[in-house]
Amino acid sequence: MSQPTVAVALGGGGARGLAHIHVIEAIDELGLRPVAVSGTSIGAIMGAGLAAGMRGKEIREYVTSTFSDSATVLTRFWKMRPASVREMLSGPRTMLGNIDSQRAVKAFLPSEIPHSFEALETPLQVLATDFYGQRSIVIEQGDLVEALGASAALPAIFRPVNKDGMALVDGGIQNALPYELLLDKADIVVAVDVVGGPKQAEASIPTRIEALAGASQLMMQATTRLKCQMHPPHVLITPPVNGIGVLDFLKAEKILTATAETREMAKRSIATALDNSGNSSAAPI
Repeated sequence: MSQPTVAVALGGGGARGLAHIHVIEAIDELGLRPVAVSGTSIGAIMGAGLAAGMRGKEIREYVTSTFSDSATVLTRFWKMRPASVREMLSGPRTMLGNIDSQRAVKAFLPSEIPHSFEALETPLQVLATDFYGQRSIVIEQGDLVEALGASAALPAIFRPVNKDGMALVDGGIQNALPYELLLDKADIVVAVDVVGGPKQAEASIPTRIEALAGASQLMMQATTRLKCQMHPPHVLITPPVNGIGVLDFLKAEKILTATAETREMAKRSIATALDNSGNSSAAPI
């Protein structure tokens, strides 16, 4: 009997998406390689690493080495500066909301990830949101850096990406967990939801910024929950990411420690799905 095929969907959630690393490590330890990958925002970036053939251990080492050194982060952040005086003086005069997401992705992307979809080992689908078209856009060919930049273009931090006449912004606005794209591509679809939710602090009333960020999480939660009720994935993994800020990347090691239980949870869930498919043994990579 042939081994069931597996596809992986990685959701959006900013720094909460570092928990995806545990799931990728679990897939490695089970001896599996996905036949297809989809992702939104940080999930698209992590998915690009997976689709490029990177192992979870490699992604973990890259993330922790990059974000544990503030000097390294500042050096990479400097690469995101405007390329010319004309660009610096055009649009908003503040950097916040005017950061070029493609330049940001390129500054932090590991060298193992190619610049085109066609060079990936595994097919990848990247989700972005067509702002004026009010719809999700699936990108699966051409310029990978452009697609990742569009998928991660969180409004109020990054400016939209202009592609084919569309103003593309963060894919999570329309679809935070794009597993439905994979349901006809594999026997088992693994979906990882890292949207999370607001966590109550000592104060009983959130600040304006906390309320805005939390409201966004609650809306994405509602959309994902409804979709999962109608057409659920075979495996749904929800790491414990409540309370982690969307931009908490400098806390990478703490986030990985706080979400460490995700790896064993993922291994058990995926192994059970394999058992239910009639084959509990995973072939070696």
